[in-house]
Amino acid sequence: MLSELKGKRIFVIEDKEDNIYVIMSLLRKHGAHVEIDWWAKGEPHKLESAMPIDLIILDLMLPLGRTGFEVFDEIRSSPTLEKVPIVAVSAMDASIALPKTQEQGFAGFISKPIDFILFPQQIAALIAGEEVWYSG
Repeated sequence: MLSELKGKRIFVIEDKEDNIYVIMSLLRKHGAHVEIDWWAKGEPHKLESAMPIDLIILDLMLPLGRTGFEVFDEIRSSPTLEKVPIVAVSAMDASIALPKTQEQGFAGFISKPIDFILFPQQIAALIAGEEVWYSG
């Protein structure tokens, strides 16, 4: 068990059930408390009510024609959430998504499918204040 994740609060914005299950299971196995936005709307008031949050995991390809880039800006517009690190975890083409997430101010990018062994370590590094740029 990665002790760095024990008791950490992670909020996941993702629309695919299988991805939610994998992320949630891996992080909970290492002692993290995981909140899920099952509808992947990424509405700031939902995140504010879940505070304190140590990290937000945000998919870039969301339903209803929204992108993670738009949701990122909405989250950052909330003074309560402006300092919470946000990592993109996405199947979007990394050659496009990685530089765009860096430019926009994400704390990192992790390409899907996630690596079951590396992922908890990557999340722990992000919570510790490190950047993680992983394209698989």
